[in-house]
Amino acid sequence: MNKASLLGLFLSAAAPLLPNLATAQITPAAASNYDAHTLFSPLFLNEPGTATRTAGGQPGAAYWQNSADYKINATLDEKQKSVRADVDITYTNRSPDRLPFVWLQLDQNLFKANSRGSAATPVQGARNGSRFGSSAAGFQGGDSIRTVNIELHGKKTKADYRITDTRMQIRLPEALKPNGDQLHIRIAYSFNIPEYGSDRLGRKMTQNGEIFEVAQWYPRMAVYDDIEGWNTLPYLGAGEFYLEYGNFDYTLNVPANFLVGGSGELVNPAEVLTSEQQRRLAKAATSNQTVLIRTPAEVTQRGSRPTGKNGRLTWHFRCKQARDVAWGASAAFVWDAAKMNLPSGRKALAMSMYPTEVARDTAWNRSTEYVKNSIEYNSRQWYEYTYPVATNIAGIVGGMEYPGIVFCGQDASKGSLWSVTDHEFGHNWFPMIVGSNERKYPWMDEGFNTFINILSTKNFHQGEYKPTDDKPAYVLGSILSPTTDVPFTVPDVTQARNLGFAAYSKTGFGLYLLRETILGPDRFDYAFRTYIKRWAFKHPQPHDFFRTMNEALGEDLTWFWREWFYENWKLDQAVQTVEYVNQDPTKGALITIENREKAAMPVIVEVRETNGKTSRTTLPVEIWQRGDTWTFRYNSTSPLAFVILNPDNAMPDVNLYNNIWRPLQLPDGK
Repeated sequence: MNKASLLGLFLSAAAPLLPNLATAQITPAAASNYDAHTLFSPLFLNEPGTATRTAGGQPGAAYWQNSADYKINATLDEKQKSVRADVDITYTNRSPDRLPFVWLQLDQNLFKANSRGSAATPVQGARNGSRFGSSAAGFQGGDSIRTVNIELHGKKTKADYRITDTRMQIRLPEALKPNGDQLHIRIAYSFNIPEYGSDRLGRKMTQNGEIFEVAQWYPRMAVYDDIEGWNTLPYLGAGEFYLEYGNFDYTLNVPANFLVGGSGELVNPAEVLTSEQQRRLAKAATSNQTVLIRTPAEVTQRGSRPTGKNGRLTWHFRCKQARDVAWGASAAFVWDAAKMNLPSGRKALAMSMYPTEVARDTAWNRSTEYVKNSIEYNSRQWYEYTYPVATNIAGIVGGMEYPGIVFCGQDASKGSLWSVTDHEFGHNWFPMIVGSNERKYPWMDEGFNTFINILSTKNFHQGEYKPTDDKPAYVLGSILSPTTDVPFTVPDVTQARNLGFAAYSKTGFGLYLLRETILGPDRFDYAFRTYIKRWAFKHPQPHDFFRTMNEALGEDLTWFWREWFYENWKLDQAVQTVEYVNQDPTKGALITIENREKAAMPVIVEVRETNGKTSRTTLPVEIWQRGDTWTFRYNSTSPLAFVILNPDNAMPDVNLYNNIWRPLQLPDGK
C-alpha cells in the first residue's frame, strides 16, 4: 500500500520545528515519569521457545508450513467489466493436525453492499473502504460462486461449504490427514471489477482505452499456522493479507489488442506478441537502458498487436514460490523494459506499462529505471529478488504491491513516482519474501519497507530524491498526541488518521534510529539480513523478529521493542547540573543528566570547553537501569562553555530546550 509520501514527511526539513540549541536554556526541573523497573522488566518478551519457533527467533526443528498451489483459467469481459474464471487448488497439510474443514478467503465479497467492510466504511468513504467508488454508486460486487467441488483421498464430490462475508468454509467428508495429505478444490466463479477497489484494484479510462488492474481475483486459501490455527479475520479493507506460499499457473483470455502484465513469467510470448515485440523484448533482456517494446505511437496502430482467434488472445503466466499473483491489462499500454543485474549473476526484467498521456521523461518514461534501481539495490543490500520479472502498472490504484508486480498511480511523476515505485517494490521483501501477517501486523511489512526505502532513496542516482534532512519531526508530532495508536495495533482498530504513523513511519524511523545512531550499520545490517534469511518464504511473528535481532546483535533490546512498538512513551533527556571536581575545571567536571519521561535511549553528549576543545561522549542505555539520573565524569582541562545532549537531533527528544547547559557567566564575561 502506498504511504511512500510519509517518508518525505518524517524525513523532511525539520529545522523550523526545532529550537536553536546555541541559544536554548534549561527549563526548570520537573518530576520524572521514568520507571526503570517497568522499562527493563524481565517479564517482557520472556515466553519460552517452542518446537516450531526457537527462543532465539528462528524456525524450530519442528517448524511446519502448509502450502497451496493454484491453476487458474480466467476471461476478462472488457465490456461488462467482469472476470469469469475457474481455479484448481492443491492444498497440502504439512501440519501435525487433522483438519476436518478448511477456510478460504473471498476478498471480492468486501464489495458486496451488505459486507462487514461496507458496514464499517464511513459514510463519506475511505481510501480502503468498500463504498468509495464501488457499491456507493450502485456497484454489484462480490464473488458469484457457480460450483465448488473437491477431491479427497481419491474421492470426488460436491463440496459442503458455507460463505460468511469474505470467508468460505468447506466441511470435509473426512479429515485431511497430517504431515502431507492433500486436498484438491475446484471453484468456478465470477465477479465484477470495481472502479476503485479499496486502492488495491480497479479500472481507469484513458484516451486509448480502459486500464484494468486486477487483484484479490481468485478464492485463496487462508493460513493455518502454529500460532492461531486457522487465521480467519474478515477482510474489512484497511488490513491487508496473510497468505500461504505455492506455485501458480494461470491464463488470462483478453481482447487481442490488449497488453497484459502479470506476476511471474510469460510462458507463451510467441502466441501473444508480434515478432517485433519479441525481438525488442529479447533486446531489453540484455540492456541496462530502457527499451521500448511498444512505443506511444504504436498504441493506436493495429499492427502493434496480433489479431488472435475471434479477436482474443490467451496470455499464460507462471509464478513460483509466491503467496499471490495479480495482473493488469489494457489496449492503452505503452510498454518498456530493461535488464536487472542481481548479485548472483542472474538476470531479470524490469518492465513498465502505462498510457500515452504519462509517457514523459518527467513521469512514466523513467518508471523502468526506478524499478531497476530499487530492486538491484535491495537485492545487494538485503536478499536477492526472486522473481524473473518486475512489472510496474500505471492506473487508478495509488500504490499496491503483489509478487513481481505493483500498481502505481498514473498521475505520479518525478520524486513521487520514484517514491511509490520504490515503496511498492520494497514490499517484495516484506511481505512477499518474508511472509508476515499483514492482517494483524502491518508494521512488519509497511514499517520495515519504509525503513529500507530510506536507504534506497539515499542511494538512487547520487541522491536525486534524497530528503534534505532526516530528523524525527513527523514522528515526534505523533508521539506527542495522546490519541495516537501504537504500531502494535491491528490495522482495522487503528484510526485512519494514525495508520501512516503506526504502521509506517514510527517503525521505519525506529529501525533507522537503531541502524544509524544506536547500533551502527554493520551490526544492524547483519542482524536484519539474518532475520530475512531465517524467515524467507515462511511466516514470522513479531517475537521472531525481536528475538532474531537480539540474538544476532548480542544485545538485549527488549527495552527498545517495548517502548517503540508497544507504547508511545516519550523521550526527554535533560542536563541537570555541572560541577567541577574540587571546584577546579582542570581536574574534571561531573555532569549529571536526567531521564524525565518513560522512554529511554543511549545518550550522546557534546562538550565544548572555553579553550576551544570539543568532544563527544556516548553513554549506553544501561545507565538508566538504576534510576532516572546519572552522573559521569568529563576530563575537562578548562571551564566548560556548554554541554549539549542529542547534538544532531537524531534522538526523538520531545523537549530540546533542556538538552543544553551553559554557565551563567563565562570567564572574562564571555
